[in-house]
Amino acid sequence: MNYQEALAWIHSLYRFGSKPGLERIADLLKRLGDPHQLLRSAHITGTNGKGSTAAFLAALLSAHGLRVGLYTSPYLESFTNRMAVDGRDVAEDELVDLVKKVRPHVAEIADSAFGQPTEFEVITAMAFDYFAACLPDWVVVEVGLGGRLDATNVIMPEVAVITNIGLEHTQVLGDTVEQIAFEKAGIIKQGVPVVTAADKPEALAVLEKTARKRGSRLLAVGREVQIESAGTTLDGQIFNYQSPWRELKGLSIGLLGRHQLVNAASALAALECLPSVPISEAAVRRGLAAARWPGRLEIYSRNPLVLVDGAHNVDGALALRRALTELLDGRKLYLVLGILADKAVEEMLSLLAPLATAGLLATRPDNVRAADPYVVAELARAYTRATVQVTPNVPAALEAALSAAKPEEAVCVAGSLYTVSEACAVLRKVFDKSRPLF
Repeated sequence: MNYQEALAWIHSLYRFGSKPGLERIADLLKRLGDPHQLLRSAHITGTNGKGSTAAFLAALLSAHGLRVGLYTSPYLESFTNRMAVDGRDVAEDELVDLVKKVRPHVAEIADSAFGQPTEFEVITAMAFDYFAACLPDWVVVEVGLGGRLDATNVIMPEVAVITNIGLEHTQVLGDTVEQIAFEKAGIIKQGVPVVTAADKPEALAVLEKTARKRGSRLLAVGREVQIESAGTTLDGQIFNYQSPWRELKGLSIGLLGRHQLVNAASALAALECLPSVPISEAAVRRGLAAARWPGRLEIYSRNPLVLVDGAHNVDGALALRRALTELLDGRKLYLVLGILADKAVEEMLSLLAPLATAGLLATRPDNVRAADPYVVAELARAYTRATVQVTPNVPAALEAALSAAKPEEAVCVAGSLYTVSEACAVLRKVFDKSRPLF
């Protein structure tokens, strides 16, 4: 079996969909020797900001001289991005070995009363087995969907983080903020501290109730943890931080957007909840400044300003709108949008389309869930006076926007991480770089 064959087998499991529950993953891990029980971990869920918060926490732990594993989803550039140790993705041959090891067990479970394991369950089991073999000091684990019944929720972390909470995946998690908060709160374990950036009162009420019930200390960003912006440029942001344990001024991060200050503060508060990590202010400053998370307000060019952002739902679109309003500095904007049909398409357009002062290009990412770009374009015309056109695929749409943009203008690609992933593949060739210019 080669890497492409291994990847094809993993992706073949997509057809089994998402099946909430921990029975299958628990059985699969038991057959592998329960590798997850060997790991010291931090568990992160939320509607938006999970990946960025995980990246900040991993960078903070690494800056303290610790070996760190990172499990995230989905991937942006390569499937191997999903599991990494000390910033190095799992190697292709290592992934092949993991598939060879897990595949017979998956077949046996599929024939049992538990039924067919899902793609995410299999990947999660592979990741835990990989980390157990590498045995880093810490593993930062991002939830796939929800929390309570997510395959990652078999771990016993030493801290939990719940970022913001909004309406998404309502067909699975519930159609109210309270119901979704209940599912996210499912990662709170008995006596384990939890940090949250949730700012909706109804969500906070659910988290507080769960934390009290489980004897867990809850720290909320904006309440027990305070942040203050101290400056923003295209090179990054500076902010001040205060928690029950310390006050730090002039912290620097390279990630853009005010929401990233919240994510950074959430990660730092989570670090402070780990008594086994002696915290160094110098290491905190190094870790926050070093953190990178591709595809989130990632800049590829300054003249014209070219950036991508994985805003894929309403809360993400709102965060992107706020960030662009601050960063564009009067530049006219070409907006390239490829949105998935199961998102709140019109609400996202109502937030983003008005920013497209130079033009809006509706396109379709290479995904079966993609919204019809002609429908997107028709809806967008109600929210912008600029020209709206349809371009059939992401590379063509990006090429059209780059060709039209003047040096003093801007291009932004957003709407879905699938759209951003395709755009990044093009931009890396055009600008010969894969990271922001900061």
